[in-house]
Amino acid sequence: MADDTFPGWHGTTILAVRRGGEVVVAGDGQVSLGQTVIKGTARKVRRLSPGGHEVVAGFAGSTADAFTLLERLEKKLEAAPGQLARACVDLAKDWRMDKYLRNLEAMLIVTDGAALYVITGAGDVLEPEHDVAAIGSGGNFALAAARGLMATDLPAEEIARRAMAIAADICVYTNGNLTVERIGAGVSPCPSPS
Repeated sequence: MADDTFPGWHGTTILAVRRGGEVVVAGDGQVSLGQTVIKGTARKVRRLSPGGHEVVAGFAGSTADAFTLLERLEKKLEAAPGQLARACVDLAKDWRMDKYLRNLEAMLIVTDGAALYVITGAGDVLEPEHDVAAIGSGGNFALAAARGLMATDLPAEEIARRAMAIAADICVYTNGNLTVERIGAGVSPCPSPS
Protein backbone atom coordinates (compact mmCIF):
# COMPACT_ATOMS: atom_id res chain seq x y z
CA MET A 1 0.00 0.00 0.00
CA ALA A 2 1.36 3.42 -0.88
CA ASP A 3 2.02 5.72 2.06
CA ASP A 4 -0.26 8.42 0.64
CA THR A 5 -3.29 6.08 0.62
CA PHE A 6 -2.74 4.33 3.95
CA PRO A 7 -4.94 6.03 6.58
CA GLY A 8 -2.26 5.66 9.26
CA TRP A 9 -2.32 4.55 12.86
CA HIS A 10 -3.14 7.20 15.40
CA GLY A 11 -3.27 6.97 19.09
CA THR A 12 -1.61 7.55 22.32
CA THR A 13 -1.32 10.44 24.59
CA ILE A 14 1.45 10.07 27.15
CA LEU A 15 1.87 12.62 29.94
CA ALA A 16 4.47 12.83 32.71
CA VAL A 17 4.15 15.13 35.73
CA ARG A 18 6.90 15.65 38.33
CA ARG A 19 5.92 17.04 41.72
CA GLY A 20 6.71 16.43 45.36
CA GLY A 21 9.52 13.91 44.85
CA GLU A 22 7.58 11.69 42.48
CA VAL A 23 6.89 11.41 38.76
CA VAL A 24 3.60 10.14 37.43
CA VAL A 25 3.40 8.84 33.85
CA ALA A 26 -0.08 8.38 32.39
CA GLY A 27 -1.08 7.01 29.01
CA ASP A 28 -4.44 6.50 27.36
CA GLY A 29 -5.52 3.21 25.82
CA GLN A 30 -6.73 4.15 22.35
CA VAL A 31 -5.27 2.95 19.07
CA SER A 32 -6.99 4.10 15.87
CA LEU A 33 -6.58 3.23 12.21
CA GLY A 34 -7.84 6.14 10.16
CA GLN A 35 -11.24 7.01 11.60
CA THR A 36 -11.74 3.64 13.32
CA VAL A 37 -10.88 2.81 16.92
CA ILE A 38 -9.07 -0.53 16.77
CA LYS A 39 -8.40 -0.93 20.49
CA GLY A 40 -9.35 1.08 23.54
CA THR A 41 -7.32 -0.71 26.22
CA ALA A 42 -3.72 -0.63 24.96
CA ARG A 43 -1.05 -0.34 27.67
CA LYS A 44 1.55 2.21 26.59
CA VAL A 45 3.17 2.91 29.95
CA ARG A 46 5.58 0.30 31.30
CA ARG A 47 7.67 -0.21 34.41
CA LEU A 48 11.18 -1.53 33.72
CA SER A 49 13.79 -2.76 36.23
CA PRO A 50 17.09 -3.14 34.38
CA GLY A 51 19.97 -3.81 36.73
CA GLY A 52 17.64 -3.46 39.73
CA HIS A 53 16.96 0.24 39.06
CA GLU A 54 13.30 1.09 38.40
CA VAL A 55 12.39 3.17 35.37
CA VAL A 56 8.96 4.08 33.99
CA ALA A 57 8.59 4.57 30.23
CA GLY A 58 5.67 5.67 28.08
CA PHE A 59 5.63 5.46 24.32
CA ALA A 60 3.78 6.98 21.41
CA GLY A 61 3.92 5.73 17.86
CA SER A 62 4.29 2.26 16.42
CA THR A 63 4.05 -0.38 19.13
CA ALA A 64 6.60 -2.72 17.57
CA ASP A 65 9.01 0.19 17.10
CA ALA A 66 8.47 1.33 20.68
CA PHE A 67 9.14 -2.16 22.07
CA THR A 68 12.35 -2.32 20.03
CA LEU A 69 13.41 0.99 21.57
CA LEU A 70 12.43 -0.09 25.09
CA GLU A 71 14.53 -3.26 24.71
CA ARG A 72 17.49 -1.14 23.56
CA LEU A 73 16.98 1.24 26.49
CA GLU A 74 16.96 -1.69 28.93
CA LYS A 75 20.27 -2.92 27.48
CA LYS A 76 21.77 0.56 27.81
CA LEU A 77 20.60 0.75 31.43
CA GLU A 78 22.02 -2.71 32.19
CA ALA A 79 25.37 -1.51 30.81
CA ALA A 80 25.20 1.69 32.89
CA PRO A 81 23.05 0.88 35.97
CA GLY A 82 21.40 3.89 37.56
CA GLN A 83 22.61 6.27 34.84
CA LEU A 84 19.39 7.18 33.04
CA ALA A 85 20.77 10.27 31.29
CA ARG A 86 23.70 8.33 29.84
CA ALA A 87 21.44 5.48 28.70
CA CYS A 88 19.02 7.92 27.05
CA VAL A 89 21.80 9.76 25.20
CA ASP A 90 23.32 6.46 24.04
CA LEU A 91 19.91 5.28 22.82
CA ALA A 92 19.28 8.57 20.98
CA LYS A 93 22.71 8.31 19.30
CA ASP A 94 22.01 4.76 18.16
CA TRP A 95 18.49 5.68 17.05
CA ARG A 96 19.78 8.48 14.86
CA MET A 97 22.88 6.78 13.48
CA ASP A 98 21.82 3.15 12.98
CA LYS A 99 20.41 2.43 9.52
CA TYR A 100 17.71 0.11 10.92
CA LEU A 101 16.78 2.12 14.02
CA ARG A 102 16.48 5.48 12.24
CA ASN A 103 13.34 4.22 10.49
CA LEU A 104 11.54 3.49 13.77
CA GLU A 105 8.52 5.69 14.34
CA ALA A 106 7.99 6.25 18.04
CA MET A 107 8.77 8.66 20.86
CA LEU A 108 9.53 7.85 24.48
CA ILE A 109 9.10 9.54 27.85
CA VAL A 110 11.33 7.95 30.50
CA THR A 111 11.91 8.66 34.18
CA ASP A 112 13.63 7.14 37.17
CA GLY A 113 11.61 9.26 39.58
CA ALA A 114 14.14 12.08 39.63
CA ALA A 115 15.15 12.76 36.03
CA LEU A 116 12.55 13.05 33.27
CA TYR A 117 13.38 12.82 29.54
CA VAL A 118 11.67 12.84 26.16
CA ILE A 119 13.62 10.83 23.56
CA THR A 120 13.03 11.27 19.83
CA GLY A 121 14.31 9.64 16.68
CA ALA A 122 15.91 12.93 15.64
CA GLY A 123 18.59 12.35 18.29
CA ASP A 124 16.96 14.54 20.92
CA VAL A 125 17.04 13.86 24.65
CA LEU A 126 14.96 16.64 26.12
CA GLU A 127 14.50 17.57 29.77
CA PRO A 128 11.10 19.26 29.88
CA GLU A 129 10.54 22.64 31.45
CA HIS A 130 7.94 23.17 34.14
CA ASP A 131 8.13 19.50 35.28
CA VAL A 132 5.65 18.35 32.63
CA ALA A 133 6.22 16.39 29.39
CA ALA A 134 3.75 15.02 26.85
CA ILE A 135 3.91 13.17 23.53
CA GLY A 136 1.48 11.64 21.09
CA SER A 137 -1.70 12.62 19.32
CA GLY A 138 -3.21 14.45 22.28
CA GLY A 139 0.12 15.43 23.79
CA ASN A 140 -0.26 19.17 23.27
CA PHE A 141 -3.72 19.17 24.86
CA ALA A 142 -2.51 17.17 27.87
CA LEU A 143 0.60 19.35 28.18
CA ALA A 144 -1.41 22.58 28.19
CA ALA A 145 -3.90 21.22 30.73
CA ALA A 146 -1.16 19.90 33.03
CA ARG A 147 0.81 23.14 32.84
CA GLY A 148 -2.32 25.02 33.93
CA LEU A 149 -2.95 22.57 36.77
CA MET A 150 0.63 22.91 38.04
CA ALA A 151 -0.45 26.28 39.51
CA THR A 152 -2.70 24.36 41.95
CA ASP A 153 -1.74 22.34 45.01
CA LEU A 154 -2.91 19.08 43.45
CA PRO A 155 -0.58 16.07 43.69
CA ALA A 156 1.15 14.81 40.54
CA GLU A 157 -1.23 11.89 39.98
CA GLU A 158 -4.33 14.07 40.18
CA ILE A 159 -2.80 16.61 37.78
CA ALA A 160 -2.00 13.79 35.34
CA ARG A 161 -5.47 12.26 35.57
CA ARG A 162 -7.28 15.60 35.14
CA ALA A 163 -5.05 16.70 32.26
CA MET A 164 -5.55 13.37 30.48
CA ALA A 165 -9.32 13.71 30.93
CA ILE A 166 -9.18 17.14 29.28
CA ALA A 167 -7.08 15.76 26.41
CA ALA A 168 -9.57 12.88 25.95
CA ASP A 169 -12.42 15.38 25.73
CA ILE A 170 -10.63 17.33 22.97
CA CYS A 171 -8.58 14.82 20.94
CA VAL A 172 -10.47 12.16 18.96
CA TYR A 173 -7.38 9.93 19.09
CA THR A 174 -7.28 9.88 22.91
CA ASN A 175 -9.59 8.05 25.33
CA GLY A 176 -10.07 8.06 29.10
CA ASN A 177 -8.87 4.49 29.69
CA LEU A 178 -5.63 5.28 31.55
CA THR A 179 -2.57 3.37 32.60
CA VAL A 180 -0.84 5.31 35.39
CA GLU A 181 2.54 4.55 36.95
CA ARG A 182 4.21 6.46 39.78
CA ILE A 183 7.88 6.43 40.63
CA GLY A 184 10.00 8.33 43.12
CA ALA A 185 11.22 8.34 46.69
CA GLY A 186 8.97 6.09 48.78
CA VAL A 187 6.31 5.83 46.08
CA SER A 188 4.41 2.61 45.55
CA PRO A 189 2.84 1.74 42.19
CA CYS A 190 -0.61 3.21 41.47
CA PRO A 191 -3.56 1.01 42.38
CA SER A 192 -5.80 -0.10 39.53
CA PRO A 193 -8.89 2.08 39.10
CA SER A 194 -12.04 0.55 40.61
